[in-house]
Amino acid sequence: AHGQSLTSSGSEVKKPGESVTLSCVVSGLSLSWLHWIRQKPGRGLEWIGRIDGGTGTIFAQSLQGQFSITKDTSKNMVYLEIKSLKTEDTAVYYCARESQLDKRLQGQSKTEVQTDMTRTYIPGN
Repeated sequence: AHGQSLTSSGSEVKKPGESVTLSCVVSGLSLSWLHWIRQKPGRGLEWIGRIDGGTGTIFAQSLQGQFSITKDTSKNMVYLEIKSLKTEDTAVYYCARESQLDKRLQGQSKTEVQTDMTRTYIPGN
């Protein structure tokens, strides 16, 4: 809808084993029921987790412990922390609103995370 947007964070370079926090600026939407999803190269979408209207979060069982989702209401920001980056974390990361989950995630904000043996590179969208 007009006036509503999700905008992801820009570029960072990280080493394997480091943590990184991706951010999503939420404009014109409530900061509740926001999800993070990723798509690995050549693969389908993988749901990571979501944050509810408060601070409650749930995560995909297979990804438990590797991610945390937080938000800063005063800045209209939602964050995804990826702990201990590995090469298999190479993906495009999306933040998405609950009602858009069942649609193709076109137009959603995305941050691409690329890893190789020496670095993790996160270009913005």
